[in-house]
Amino acid sequence: MLTKKQKKSLKLIIISGVLYGVCALLPFEKFGPHHNIIELLCYFVPYIICGFTVLKKAVLNIFSGRIFDENFLMAVATVGALILSALSGHEHEAAAHAHSGAGEAAMVVILYRIGTLFESIAAEKSRRSINELMNIMPDFANVQRDEEIITLDPAEVEVGEIIVIKPGERIPLDGKILEGSSSLNTSALTGEITPLNVTKGDRVISGAINLNGLLKVETESRYENSTVGKVLELIENSTTKKAKTENFISRFAAIYTPVVVIAALVIGILPPILGWLNLMESVHRALTFLVVSCPCALVISVPLSFFGGMGAASRQGILIKGATHLEAFSKIKYCLFDKTGTLTNGSFKVTAIHPEKITEAELLRVAAAVESNSDHPLSVSLVEAYGRVPDLKAEKVMELAGAGIRAEIEGNTVLVGNEKLMKLEKIDITECPQCHLHHHGASTVHIAMNGEYMGHIVMSDQIKPGAKELIHYLKKHSIEPVMVSGDKPEAANTVANEIGIENVHASLLPNEKAQLVERLMADRAKNEKIAFVGDGINDAPVLITADVGISMGAMGSDAAIEAADIVIMDDNLSKISLAKKIASRTMAIVRENIVFAIGIKVLVLIFGAFTEVPMWLAIFADVGVTVIATLNAARAMTLGILKKK
Repeated sequence: MLTKKQKKSLKLIIISGVLYGVCALLPFEKFGPHHNIIELLCYFVPYIICGFTVLKKAVLNIFSGRIFDENFLMAVATVGALILSALSGHEHEAAAHAHSGAGEAAMVVILYRIGTLFESIAAEKSRRSINELMNIMPDFANVQRDEEIITLDPAEVEVGEIIVIKPGERIPLDGKILEGSSSLNTSALTGEITPLNVTKGDRVISGAINLNGLLKVETESRYENSTVGKVLELIENSTTKKAKTENFISRFAAIYTPVVVIAALVIGILPPILGWLNLMESVHRALTFLVVSCPCALVISVPLSFFGGMGAASRQGILIKGATHLEAFSKIKYCLFDKTGTLTNGSFKVTAIHPEKITEAELLRVAAAVESNSDHPLSVSLVEAYGRVPDLKAEKVMELAGAGIRAEIEGNTVLVGNEKLMKLEKIDITECPQCHLHHHGASTVHIAMNGEYMGHIVMSDQIKPGAKELIHYLKKHSIEPVMVSGDKPEAANTVANEIGIENVHASLLPNEKAQLVERLMADRAKNEKIAFVGDGINDAPVLITADVGISMGAMGSDAAIEAADIVIMDDNLSKISLAKKIASRTMAIVRENIVFAIGIKVLVLIFGAFTEVPMWLAIFADVGVTVIATLNAARAMTLGILKKK
């Protein structure tokens, strides 16, 4: 679907093309001695239809101090060609070189207009792919106040208020479900098309669409701090950070353009002075040289490649905050990972029950009854493992900080806690060979009743799906994975061994993690970059320190998302390898365009400096190269299909 401006441009191209075709069929040489003037006037019509914008921009840029750009070069070259055409009748010896000057000028601006139209369509498609995320913005929030439902702007809703989301509505704010269950469409945020099933107690994120059930949600953030608010802010700021390659192109164009203008003046003036060429031939070569020299292929295609890559990533739920981060991520040598919540789920699960004197079911039943009074992660996981509301009532519950819980159940004194609690109560623990062999690094909950040891329950943090595959991918591409964890060495090494990470640093404080990153950055090679993947608020300093900070967005803290350069909008670790593929392929396209554009131009410029270059070749070296480079850059927008490979 073309925009209004693009449709207008296409219309002008068609009109100019038809008029140019008519002019090309006219036998101007039969129109008498002033045929060159008639030819000039005829070709001037299609020229001005397509070239007026170029001339206007060139003049305005001159007055604003920006002289040396592609519009200036195009204007000088084509106006010069028109002048040559007008003078050709008086310079018969140069007529062979200049008789088609007006036609050449018209052809240049028509093809240039076609090239800019291609560039505009490609850029608009890429921009649309990013801006589709803007549709996640909620229009309203149904707020329950004093048993009444009122409709407010999401920005007016306070933290802790109750909002009602009906089927088909977009969730306006992050929060926790108080009533109801439903399926959510989170594709705009995460790139996943499979609906997410949620129920009472689950967290929901703003921007998702409620598909079927009525939900009552308690808000946990204001709009500007919600997921949707932060995503929109990231999108708005994502194109403001230029990559080093883009900055190189800007600096290159600023130096390159004045140089070629001076070179064109030398080509136009020096040969006639030295007697090598007549003035008309020399000026024609100079004008052709200017047409070839326009750097628009680089200026257009390189930023478009980055924009396309970021758009492809956004469609897969990967937000890259700027081209500079995309370029840096393509060069990573080390990828550092936090453990809990990044490589693991950050929630414990019962992995083994080892009873003594009672059954497994009874041991879990007693432990769940006692732990139902605590909100500690281990306690919550024990109750979840039991699978229902504990049917035993725990009384006289006393929580012993850092040790466990003492309670009474049906007249029996029950202790549930760690090894420290058992030692305090002088209860002998039975050594468990299975735990040392199969559950090294896991957390163990011991249970005692009336001074007798009843057994223990082993709980482990579960490794996230895709962790092993991600580590394998990194190693395959010569990227060293490193684990940096605040957890104890036993737990960190257990996870690292299972997923294939050899380089492990455990028991680190947040500042120590940042210091480790700084040491790696000091020892690395010049073009090697370091990425850090984390999700917690304590990861924010490391995310900022690393060359590329990656936050797991769905469950990550606000501080981590704010500090990160790349945000994975769900907890899917495979998105990191996908982001690396997109970054690498985007940079490959950028390099292809730079080599192709500069290579063709240099060859034609050298050729044109010493001999006569047909204007069609000059046009190809400018507009043709631009069109090809732009179409190549547009390939970056399709990189999301890498997910399927």
